[in-house]
Amino acid sequence: MCSSCLSAPKPLEAEFFCRACRTPFVDDYPLDEHDLCSVCRKSLVNFDTAYSFGSYDGPLRDLIHLFKYAKVETLAEPLSRLLSRTLPMAENFDCIIAMPMHWRKRWERGFNQAELLARPIARRYGLKLSKHLRRARYTKSQAGLTETQRRKNLQGSFRVPKPERLQGKRILLIDDVFTTGATLRAAAAALKTAGASPVSALTLARVDRREFASFASPGRQRNQVLSAGMAN
Repeated sequence: MCSSCLSAPKPLEAEFFCRACRTPFVDDYPLDEHDLCSVCRKSLVNFDTAYSFGSYDGPLRDLIHLFKYAKVETLAEPLSRLLSRTLPMAENFDCIIAMPMHWRKRWERGFNQAELLARPIARRYGLKLSKHLRRARYTKSQAGLTETQRRKNLQGSFRVPKPERLQGKRILLIDDVFTTGATLRAAAAALKTAGASPVSALTLARVDRREFASFASPGRQRNQVLSAGMAN
């Protein structure tokens, strides 16, 4: 992979973000008075904050597909560097966890892409990648499912074998793509039940699910635009 291809993905930039899930918006129209988007107003958000490098389209999506589906595992290191750029310097964690895969799905794919992305992040903090979160059951693919269907599909899908080891721990949960956040919320819920706090989510990319007039709050003005980095 040439250096120009690896440098093509651009970071997310926006004037407005949902306070809970950090979804970027063109203006503040979809956000309520608490700066929450419609999805977060409808669902319990179990993670405390979420960071994503860029939007799931263009060059970044192409690189993720090569890494994840074409199994170009050498992309793990450069893509992990994009993740590292996304985290605020002041953030600190006690435990780094890659989104776990069920053994059957891992056998089908041959590797866990989240784990390959998370290892360099763990090294940055001088930590070993934690195995304290497990997939309790095999679930069908989330692709094509609605938000409600995704939540139902994921019910009871995560467990923490030794919850006492996560009591009061600051957790960073790493995955490749943030679609609706249903998987991250389900995993974070299991970690919070085990006593972890806070739980932050970090992903390479997020699907653009920006909404406008449908969820407008009274009195909101649509008078802001994305910064130049997002517009290009």
